[in-house]
Amino acid sequence: MSELINQRKSEHIQITLDEKVTGENITTGFEKFRFIHNALPEIDFEEISLHTNFLEHQSKTPFLISSMTGGAAFAESINRNLATAAQERGWALALGSTRALIESTQHRSSFQVRKYAPSIPIIANLGAVQLNYGFDVDKCRQIIDLTESNALVLHLNSIQEVIQTEGDTNFKNLLVKIEELCSKLGVPIGVKEVGWGIDGLTAKRLVDVGISFIDTAGAGGTSWSQVEKFRSNVPVKKKAAEAFSEWGIPTTDSIISVKEHIGNQPIIASGGMQTGLDAAKAIALGASMAGFGRSILKEATQSVEDVLEVMETKELELRMAMFGIGVANLNELKETKRLKSI
Repeated sequence: MSELINQRKSEHIQITLDEKVTGENITTGFEKFRFIHNALPEIDFEEISLHTNFLEHQSKTPFLISSMTGGAAFAESINRNLATAAQERGWALALGSTRALIESTQHRSSFQVRKYAPSIPIIANLGAVQLNYGFDVDKCRQIIDLTESNALVLHLNSIQEVIQTEGDTNFKNLLVKIEELCSKLGVPIGVKEVGWGIDGLTAKRLVDVGISFIDTAGAGGTSWSQVEKFRSNVPVKKKAAEAFSEWGIPTTDSIISVKEHIGNQPIIASGGMQTGLDAAKAIALGASMAGFGRSILKEATQSVEDVLEVMETKELELRMAMFGIGVANLNELKETKRLKSI
């Protein structure tokens, strides 16, 4: 089983880098929103602040590296580059699924990046469905201890698990197990999708049982049914994956719906996030943080310097958007009336 997990992680990385894995005829929705330019911003660009509070940490930026990888040889250098760059720029870092960390000692170090990122928030990650497959509170605590993480995010990936050759598809009675985990683990627990979005009613059910933050991971970016399509050798599943290429809640719709139902609980906007301008729109719609995944993966395979350059670019884009509407900090961006649907 451990070798299968390690192989799967390697295949996921390679497919995501090499193949077209975005959905068809579905977008994030960011193109449907536009800021009204303020020609007289009355602020100093150099004084614009991106500082925010996330998971009780004062962070230099509202940016998160979304969960991508771990548990494979290639993943170790990727996560080292991401962690090193995140520490320097003040981004939070979410790890890939840590199931492999527990079920296999091979490549365990690919998840252990705290030495490269001593002071930023690190979020461990586990498929929620694994709570029905032997992962109890003690194993989740072991994940936190081994990764020295500040929080755990449970990912929901029902459609992916159906297409995945080794998929786990028993999603029954997860809410009560999530509630137990929230009451016993001792660190904040969030929930994220993997590219099909979370609606507000589902988010409220999760927050009501103790979930601390919601990561939208909406549609419009990577579609994991399409990723698994490239891995599958089962013709029926490959065809079924194609039918779901348009599936999901666009990221902007997810942000708006979740914000409406959970109020001031932190929302991470992710799913097809490309630029700092996208992040500005997400924050103006109600998000607290913006998560970038595949749009930063190629650079992570190359060097820390390449990651730093793309991070700095996204930060500049966010500051430019804030300057363009005349807001000096993230609280003002959250309250702006200058974002309009088109």
